[in-house]
Amino acid sequence: MKVLIVESEPELGRLWQRHMDRQGCDTVLVHDQDGAVEALRGDPFDVIVLDLILTEGSALAVSDFASYRQPDAKVIFVTNSAFFSDGSIFNHCVNARAMVRADSPPDDLAAMVEHYALAG
Repeated sequence: MKVLIVESEPELGRLWQRHMDRQGCDTVLVHDQDGAVEALRGDPFDVIVLDLILTEGSALAVSDFASYRQPDAKVIFVTNSAFFSDGSIFNHCVNARAMVRADSPPDDLAAMVEHYALAG
């Protein structure tokens, strides 16, 4: 399972990365839109864990680029915001599979990644 993590907070991204690596995922961690686009140009990913509110760049632009460049990649959005809490993210991003709170247990997030990576 190849996973791209796009998280502006380095410690949080590394925490998620460690949990996913322990489950056997091959992870790439980037911190902004530019890093995500560069990663998506180079390697295929099964799942993208994407912070909805990036410090630099736009998560929606990353999701849109991924839907064009890697249409089979599934996106799990994470957020600390109530924005899109009505579920409308699924109307805006065709590759969105889930939206979870950023403070969710890392093991739960890793289990979701595994589920969507294996769901094909």
